[in-house]
Amino acid sequence: MSVPVWLWIATIAGLLVLLAIDLVIVDRKPHEVTIGEAARWVTFYVACAVVFGLGLWYFAGGQPAGEFFAGYITEYSLSVDNLFVFLVVMGAFKVPAIHQHKVLLIGILLALAMRSIFILAGAAVIAEFSWVFYLFGAFLIYTAYTFLKSNHDDEDEEYKENGATKLARKFLPVTDEYHGSKSFVKVAGKRMVTPMFIVMIAIGTADLLFAVDSIPAIFGLTKEPFLVFAANAFALMGLRQLYFLLGGLLSKLVYLQIGLAAILAFIGVKLVLEALHTNELPFINGGEHLNVWVPNIAVSLSVIIGVLAITTVASLIKTKRDKAKESGDTSVTTSR
Repeated sequence: MSVPVWLWIATIAGLLVLLAIDLVIVDRKPHEVTIGEAARWVTFYVACAVVFGLGLWYFAGGQPAGEFFAGYITEYSLSVDNLFVFLVVMGAFKVPAIHQHKVLLIGILLALAMRSIFILAGAAVIAEFSWVFYLFGAFLIYTAYTFLKSNHDDEDEEYKENGATKLARKFLPVTDEYHGSKSFVKVAGKRMVTPMFIVMIAIGTADLLFAVDSIPAIFGLTKEPFLVFAANAFALMGLRQLYFLLGGLLSKLVYLQIGLAAILAFIGVKLVLEALHTNELPFINGGEHLNVWVPNIAVSLSVIIGVLAITTVASLIKTKRDKAKESGDTSVTTSR
């Protein structure tokens, strides 16, 4: 897929316009985002991603469109896992509800800027060294294993600031209290940053940690940097609204980790198979390609959607059964 410079510029400009509209409408008057409002914005951003994908299908064909949709769905589903961390960060910094949207907006913009560097670096490495897919595949399979072992209950115990926020506190004077939505204030004639500035850094850098596995994952679905960037941008743009929409519902997605692990493992295996198919390493099959089957984008998209659907339905069924069981236990206890 040959992507002209003007299309890059137009896409970035369009994304900035969408963000500006969001910022003007939502943050013009700081308020606590309601579930209804968040649902409308999530629907809007998902619709924008669908329109973008359909535009790709019309102008570039089904293959790029399929790769975009597969990448977008994967990035969005992996980003849902970020929300657990965002909840912990917001709670640790005691961010007022009326300012949480702005914190997420700036934090995610920082994350997108840093992810863009990852994407450019990843594209350059892949273009030069095809064997890197072996490493990406192995890393994703290992990440899938760690997902199965991880437990979000551990994250709720205590938030520990990362190196970026500690560095900011070390070199920048930080006020003890919030000053509305301001990031910079003057106190006794001295320029200082507020906790709002620090929490934005915390959100942005926390997301970057998740990009370590999500970027290799999407490169397993498409090697086109433009599609990787677009999928990440649309996923992140709708993420902050999803934060307000899901909120406490995240605890009901009890099998989310298993579903994400399955997706990462699938893409990891796909990367290894693709590396074998284009093998150039001399100690594997004498440096010759191996005639192995590699899942195409239609299979990949079907697996991703199928796993997410099964995970969601199974989670809701289990949550409903557990709730019914607890209600039954409570009734028995009360009757006694």
